[in-house]
Amino acid sequence: MSFSTITKDLQKELKSNLPQIRFLLKKSEGIAYTKTTEIGFEVGKKYNIKLIVNFPHRGKINDFDSYGTQDLSIVVDQTKTNFPIKRSIIKEKAKEIFGDVKIEDAYMYEGKEGVKVFFEKGRIDILPHSLHIWCKFTEKVTDYCDWLLEKVYELKPDKTLSPDKN
Repeated sequence: MSFSTITKDLQKELKSNLPQIRFLLKKSEGIAYTKTTEIGFEVGKKYNIKLIVNFPHRGKINDFDSYGTQDLSIVVDQTKTNFPIKRSIIKEKAKEIFGDVKIEDAYMYEGKEGVKVFFEKGRIDILPHSLHIWCKFTEKVTDYCDWLLEKVYELKPDKTLSPDKN
């Protein structure tokens, strides 16, 4: 499954539930956050992933226009500690798509690996088991995440993970 497909589905679901989320937000940010989290989990189930809608900054939950367009975590397989392809390929693709961006190896301990791609406003954390997008989903970010889901996380329309791997 593509990142584009997953995020469009998430955005549609969040938008259709927005009146309820706004109502809950008047009562409590925590209750509204729980509802957005539930929506993310339900959308993720369709794709056999764990989809987490994040609100990394205080008050961000009030930015309704950003729902499903930034700050998202996709957990594919918690048991994986290494990528199925070389880290250098992941970094090369980031440079190909984004140009001159800062890219670092991350979480390089106990046999684990990861990559971080830094932007002026945000970053993408790429781990063997999960993808964390801490920025707006621009066309380039979406293209890169589409590539990551196919090549790194091996999610394809005809190949999905078993639900017990999430």
